[in-house]
Amino acid sequence: MLRQLMMGLVAISLLSGCAGAQKAPQQEEADSALETYNRAMFGFNDTLDTYVLRPLAQGYQWVTPELAQEGIANIFNNLGDVKTATNALLQGKFQQAAQDSGRFLMNSTLGIFGIFDVATPFGWQRHDEDFGQTLAVWGVPQGPYVVLPLLGGYQLTHALSLAPDAYLAPIRHMDAHESAENVALALDTVQTRAQYLNQEGLIQGDKYLFLKDAYLQRRQFLIQDGRLEEDPFANSAEADFDYDAEAFAD
Repeated sequence: MLRQLMMGLVAISLLSGCAGAQKAPQQEEADSALETYNRAMFGFNDTLDTYVLRPLAQGYQWVTPELAQEGIANIFNNLGDVKTATNALLQGKFQQAAQDSGRFLMNSTLGIFGIFDVATPFGWQRHDEDFGQTLAVWGVPQGPYVVLPLLGGYQLTHALSLAPDAYLAPIRHMDAHESAENVALALDTVQTRAQYLNQEGLIQGDKYLFLKDAYLQRRQFLIQDGRLEEDPFANSAEADFDYDAEAFAD
């Protein structure tokens, strides 16, 4: 539920004007066949978020100073650059892979283990790559949309990428007790959820469909590196609407 909520809120800026992500008839049929299960699992995840994760995030936000929250978020973003750099390399984006590696090294040293993001002001923007995007670049079909217990909604190839991407996480290879890894994972989950508390009111209508469509649009955006197949605002009366593509990609 957490990841699905994040994908939805990140994509809100485009949903009001963009056409939906184009899907093959076979994919639409598979999605329809799974909808009964998906909605049931979505309801379970949403209930868990309402009564467990959201209260934890509210408590974290209340007791943790804003500066500390920013530093903690920076640490986990920095660790995520390892996954991003590796997948950029696998996708043949060699210049980006070098930049992402440089970000990790700079923030890990000058940024004091990633507490401070010193690479972005230097001009090295943060990217978001995962093995699901890598599979798409390699020509693997993205598959149907399925809601996983606790984790939220994913396209099949994105779901299959969770294990290899998790293996790339530096914390998995640190000489630390398993309980310390679990605490770090829990902290990452709670602090990420806390970042979106103030944006929940933007969700409108059918929550399941809203977040599903938002997720699918963001996946298309990431896989295509922000290149839209057609301008969604070309025939709009608000064709001069401006949005921040870099903020959407984060």
